[in-house]
Amino acid sequence: MIYSSLRASFGIFYPPENKMDYKEALDYMESVGFFGSKPGLERIERLCSALGEPQEKLRYINIAGTNGKGSCAAMLASILKAAGYRTGLYTSPYLFRFNERMQINGEQIPDEALADIVSRIKPLADAMEDDHPTEFELMTAAAFLWFAEEKCDIVVLETGLGGRFDATNIIKAPEVSVIMNIGLDHTGVLGDTVEKIAFEKAGIIKKGRPCVCYGQTEGVTRVIKEQCAFIGSELTVSDFSALEQIFDSLDGQAFAYKGKSYALPLLGEHQMKNAAVVIDCVEKMRELGWDISPDALERGLYAVSWPARFEVVSDEPYFVVDGGHNPQCAQTVRDNLLRYFADKRRVLLIGVLADKDYEGLARILDEAADMYVCVSPESERALSAAELAEKLAAFGKEVLYFDSIEEGVEAAKEAASDDGMVCAVGSLYMAGPVRAMFGLF
Repeated sequence: MIYSSLRASFGIFYPPENKMDYKEALDYMESVGFFGSKPGLERIERLCSALGEPQEKLRYINIAGTNGKGSCAAMLASILKAAGYRTGLYTSPYLFRFNERMQINGEQIPDEALADIVSRIKPLADAMEDDHPTEFELMTAAAFLWFAEEKCDIVVLETGLGGRFDATNIIKAPEVSVIMNIGLDHTGVLGDTVEKIAFEKAGIIKKGRPCVCYGQTEGVTRVIKEQCAFIGSELTVSDFSALEQIFDSLDGQAFAYKGKSYALPLLGEHQMKNAAVVIDCVEKMRELGWDISPDALERGLYAVSWPARFEVVSDEPYFVVDGGHNPQCAQTVRDNLLRYFADKRRVLLIGVLADKDYEGLARILDEAADMYVCVSPESERALSAAELAEKLAAFGKEVLYFDSIEEGVEAAKEAASDDGMVCAVGSLYMAGPVRAMFGLF
C-alpha cells in the first residue's frame, strides 16, 4: 500500500479519464519538439529518477556513429534473438510508424502500451516546467520503462545525436560500446571536423567495458584510442583486411571474416564491413559470458532485416530505396548503383532536408545519375522540390519535379521504363512513404 501510494504521488497511476489514447500520446511527444534543446543529461536524469530509474534494470549494447549504427543494431538484435535472449531494440528515426523505434524480438511496441507509458510520463515531464524534456528524451525514457517492465535480457541501444550528451548516455555501463563509421553530419551541434565529431561519439565509452570500433580514418581512430586509454576501456578496431567476399548479387551476399563464412541479405560492401564490427562485438560478448553460439551468429546475420538501406522493393522496373542523407551515405549509394546496376539507366528520385549538406550529397550521387526526379520529404525541414530541381539542373541532366512523393514515384518508374532502374535517396523521411507505395510498412 505504501509503495502504491508512492507511485501514485509521482503520477504513475491514473484514473482512466487521464489516460491518453495512442494518437494523443504521439501528439504530445511531437508537440514538445526535439530541435533547439540545450545539450546535457540533466533532464533525462530527472525524468528517469521520477520513474524509478528503469534504465538501471537493464543491460545494453550501446552504439554510436554517423552511418551504419542502425544496421549494426539490427544485426545485433537479430543475433541475440537467435541466441534465445529477450532483446530490446531502440533506434531512430522511424520510416512509417513511430512504434518502429522500440521493439522486442522484432515486435514493435503495441499502440496501447505506448499510450499507457506516455500517459504515465507526461505529468512527470510537465512538472519540469523550468527545463522540460525534449521529444527524444521523452521517447528514450518511455523505451527504458517499456523494456524494463517487459523484462528484456538485453537492449541494443542506438544513440540519437552524438553520444556524450545524448539521452541514451544516461546508462551506466553497457556490455560493449560500439563506434560505427564517423562522417560530417550535424556539424552545427557536434563539430566541424570528423575528429571533433568522433570525440562526441566516444562519450559513450565506459570504464572497464570493451569498445569495438569500425575501421576508419587515422584521425578518427586516434581520437577513439585516446578516449579508450583515458577512460580504461579495451579497444578492438575491426580489421577489414580480414574480409573476403565470396558471393554478391541483388539477392544478398556471402563473405568470410577471419576465416569463417557468413551470409547476409543486406547489400553493399559497407554492410559487409558493418557485419565485421558486429562479429567482433559478439566475440566480446562471449568473453563477458553471453551464450551466443556460432549457429546463432550465422542465423542472426542471415535473418536480419533493415529496410531502406539499399533495399530492392521491386524489379519491374528495379526500384531501390535508400535513406542516405549525407555525403558519406551518398558515396555508398553511388558505389552500389555502379556495382549492381552498371548496365542500367539510373533515375534518381531525390528529396532532401534543407539543413543537410544536400549539395555535397548531390555532387557525389551525380556520378551515378542519368536523370533526376525531385520531390519534398514529409518534413517541415524539407527543401522544396522546385528549389532542389534548380540546384540539380546545374549538372546538365534531365530534371523533373513534383508536388507529391506519389507523383514522383510514378514519374521515375515511367522514366526508367524497361531498360532502367530507380533509386529513391536523400532522406529517411522520404523512404517510408515511398516504401508504402509498394505495400511495405
